[in-house]
Amino acid sequence: MNILIVGASGATGRLLTEELLNRGQLVKVIVRSPEKLPAAIKNHENLSIVHASLLDLSDAELAQHVKGCDAVASCLGHNLNFKGMFGHPRKLVTDAARRLSDAIKTNSPEKSTKYVLMNTTGNRNRDLNEPISFTEKMVVGLLRLLLPPHVDNEQAADYLRSQIGQKDAQVEWAAVRPDGLIDEAEVTAYGVHPSPIRSAIFDAGQTSRINVGHFMADLITENDVWQKWKGKMPVIYNQVSG
Repeated sequence: MNILIVGASGATGRLLTEELLNRGQLVKVIVRSPEKLPAAIKNHENLSIVHASLLDLSDAELAQHVKGCDAVASCLGHNLNFKGMFGHPRKLVTDAARRLSDAIKTNSPEKSTKYVLMNTTGNRNRDLNEPISFTEKMVVGLLRLLLPPHVDNEQAADYLRSQIGQKDAQVEWAAVRPDGLIDEAEVTAYGVHPSPIRSAIFDAGQTSRINVGHFMADLITENDVWQKWKGKMPVIYNQVSG
């Protein structure tokens, strides 16, 4: 498969990139700072690097980079500093989802292209009745006011859910929702659920970044996994032993 990854230099994106390369896939990454890629990835024979800021690319350039790709994966996120949280671009994840989807459509691919978005359990799937407490609603409301990245994550998933929808002939999608992200050296057992099974605010679980990368790679390369979760927002948790 030919796969395009944006956000590949991030903590989860580089793990997804490595996982796909280990599976023998052909991977293209668009990165603003290629030097942030680990040497094992950067020098891999199946990796091609586009040195650019995604949102600075023209529509024509983006369409060319997407052309021939079977899947596009977004691990984009905002840096956890003042500029990253409150500076521009405030709609990085949403604008990327919109522009990459438009780029796919521009090429009129013969078969649909997968779009796999890394999202968060703090975002509800509004296609489902995912109940949360009044207190949690209040906290999420404050997050929307105080943390622009949270709104960006919500709007990116909502774009796929409501603008692309379930019946688009050219773009199919899934939005992966990990809970509290942690670093682990190896893939461990994990569970995937249609909706959160615990409160993302008051009873958050843990999800290792390497497990997120593994599951996103499964969505891209394993047809049975894709058929189960396409058009949905699966939630992933590390499996607790004992």
